[in-house]
Amino acid sequence: MTADVEIEEHLVPGDIAAQMRGDVLAGLGATPKWLPPKWFYDDAGSALFEEITRLPEYYPTRAEREILTARAPAIAAAGDAKTLVELGSGSSEKTLLLLDALRAHGSLARFVPLDVSGGALREAATRIAGRYPGLEVHGIVGDFTRHLQHLPMGPGRLIAFLGGTIGNLDPGERAAFLSSVRAVLEPGEALLLGADLVKDPATLVAAYDDATGVTAEFNRNVLRVLNHRLGADFDPAAFDHVAVWDAEREWIEMRLRSRYAQDVAIPGVGLTVSFAKDEDLRTEISAKFRREGLTGELAAAGFTVGRWWTDAAGRFALALALAD
Repeated sequence: MTADVEIEEHLVPGDIAAQMRGDVLAGLGATPKWLPPKWFYDDAGSALFEEITRLPEYYPTRAEREILTARAPAIAAAGDAKTLVELGSGSSEKTLLLLDALRAHGSLARFVPLDVSGGALREAATRIAGRYPGLEVHGIVGDFTRHLQHLPMGPGRLIAFLGGTIGNLDPGERAAFLSSVRAVLEPGEALLLGADLVKDPATLVAAYDDATGVTAEFNRNVLRVLNHRLGADFDPAAFDHVAVWDAEREWIEMRLRSRYAQDVAIPGVGLTVSFAKDEDLRTEISAKFRREGLTGELAAAGFTVGRWWTDAAGRFALALALAD
């Protein structure tokens, strides 16, 4: 670890395991059944998602990168940030475009990545500190829905929440999250938000149900995670992958559909779950946005959208929202 890297931990041992147990009890005990998408991501799930981002059907990653490649200098000039904060940073690969632009702009002094994976965070933080000599890197191991109050104060901060991850939150969760982001910012500091846009349903569904079946394996991986972490006896092959466009809510739902009636034991939470034939387990929502709707949600949380950029095809947007 270099002298320019500091790592701060706010997930205590057993915290993630306790969250998983709580989510499984709540979601698999509900009607209809659900699980949050964060449990896709063990090492295998992360590798499958990286494969998804390279699929021809999955446009969001390419579209967001197109915007960042074209607009990073404008983002740097508009935000004039001295501190770049990235929520759910992972490998921080796309963030290099912002870091390069902010460094060229001359304002950047500190990078603050926040992620639940301590190993990935340390690796990314060390790599970035080596790439940008003199840059202070202050990593935070934490959950962006619970630990924003631990973000270091000033100098002038730009919080980046990229990848369209905002769409994995339902409207109530989005309102709470955006309000929590606003609560830690000073007036004039900014949020850079990546959001996938409403478009034709065929394109949307294909992005979550690719022809080669990679997304199906990614979806089933949540069952493998529960098998490994909680001793469950799910047979992933007993569930079909389903992607559905909900036109009323304007979101994609990923589901796992039980091929036949079955009981699944989950010893780690002392639960046996019964599935009827063709019963669905919802594993993800991915909301899509319209400019006026997202601008309204940001305004309700105390932000004013100053700039709005899309890729050339108008598939994806980056909104630069200033704290009022």
